[in-house]
Amino acid sequence: MKRFYQHAAILPTGEGHGVALDDRPIKTPAKRELTLPTIALAVAIATEWNTQAGEVRPAEMPLTQLANTAIDRVRPQRALVVRQIADYAKTDLVCYRAVRPRELTARQHEVWQPLLDWAVLRYDAPLDITAGVIPVAQPAASLRAFAAAVAAQDDFTLAALHLATAACGSLVIALALVDGRLDAGSAFAASQLDESFQIETWGEDCEQAQRRRGLAADIAAASQFLSLLRPEPRLRVRS
Repeated sequence: MKRFYQHAAILPTGEGHGVALDDRPIKTPAKRELTLPTIALAVAIATEWNTQAGEVRPAEMPLTQLANTAIDRVRPQRALVVRQIADYAKTDLVCYRAVRPRELTARQHEVWQPLLDWAVLRYDAPLDITAGVIPVAQPAASLRAFAAAVAAQDDFTLAALHLATAACGSLVIALALVDGRLDAGSAFAASQLDESFQIETWGEDCEQAQRRRGLAADIAAASQFLSLLRPEPRLRVRS
């Protein structure tokens, strides 16, 4: 649609922060109030609207889309979203190792094993690894621990976690992104390890490159969204 406003600005609300277009508060596609938990996120979303030139292109506004998802989809269907995310632990990417070549198996162990070790320490949730693609049953206690970790997140974090988990094909990698253990680039590299190895040998076609760019953009958007949700640091006042 054509740009129909002159300026987007922050709009204080009773429960958080909103964004207004020419003094008219933005609403979500479901006509709910766009109330954001941090001013940093509100500023970033206002910037997305202000940088639209001529036409408003939602695909170029990933933070707005994630906020809408948190309010319109996650909040009213929270239990379903939690279950969808937690189910990735049953077949997590980092648990499935190649049989050969040795260079690939070594790279998988180097990149993925520290993430599994971290998950044990962080969530008390060990996962079994296997060679090949035949599904392996994971410990029930670990699956419950991951489900509890997912359910503990707020609606906005869940929206980003859902996007990152789907883009990575791994709940472990996505939780490491949420926890700050991985940045967007490292999360993408870990999730694309197998494919990147194959590209090094056989090259990359246009369709594959486009798909990988889309996944990288999703992970980057989720990472930025998560960083904007973190509370702003308070300045210490010396007495």
